[in-house]
Amino acid sequence: MDTNILIVDDDSKIAQLIEIYLKNEGYRSVKAINGFEALDIMDSQLIHLVILDVMMPGMDGLQVCLKIREKQITPILMLSAKDGDMDKITGLISGADDYMVKPFNPMEMVARVKSLLRRAYFSLQMSPPSEHLIRLHSLQIDKQSHSVTVGGKVVRLTPIEFGILFLLASHLGRVFNSEEIFELIWKEKYYESNNSVTVHMSRLREKLEKEMDGEKLIHTVWGVGYKIES
Repeated sequence: MDTNILIVDDDSKIAQLIEIYLKNEGYRSVKAINGFEALDIMDSQLIHLVILDVMMPGMDGLQVCLKIREKQITPILMLSAKDGDMDKITGLISGADDYMVKPFNPMEMVARVKSLLRRAYFSLQMSPPSEHLIRLHSLQIDKQSHSVTVGGKVVRLTPIEFGILFLLASHLGRVFNSEEIFELIWKEKYYESNNSVTVHMSRLREKLEKEMDGEKLIHTVWGVGYKIES
């Protein structure tokens, strides 16, 4: 089955460049020149990953990302000419799984696409059946279906958020620091001043606590890291 990647960028030259590199790796590309067209495609076609530009007229990439997250957990790689820390944090908070600054190395972009796809889909097939399901009181985590429920109600998580939760829940009582979480979930080398884990952790906690009536599942061990109590 084809892996369909949606490229959302109003710059046709950049979109075409991305398409060429993805095609060389065997991926099928679908292109949209604005946010409205992108959302229509998401509603009508099976899309496995979105490459989304931030700076677009009409509806920018941040708005598109928020709209997608209302319905789907499809991995999103955000592209932007803005390289400030707050710009990256804003992109991640809006629901993106990864963030690249323009101009970017196309080969690095392809590597990140492969990493996101592997985490979101293919890695699910590698765990033994006994490790697929975790129950913590009213919370149920099913790695096979990539789903999380609280009291039977679905909690919509991005692939990164799901990966963090499953990691902590499958090692109850163990404290993971930000470097360990990043390298285990992103499968990349951690670099100094990387706040990706903090941003995703904050968003994950907010979603869980909203459905768990304020109950705190993930605990911070100050100066050390994060854990879920055994």
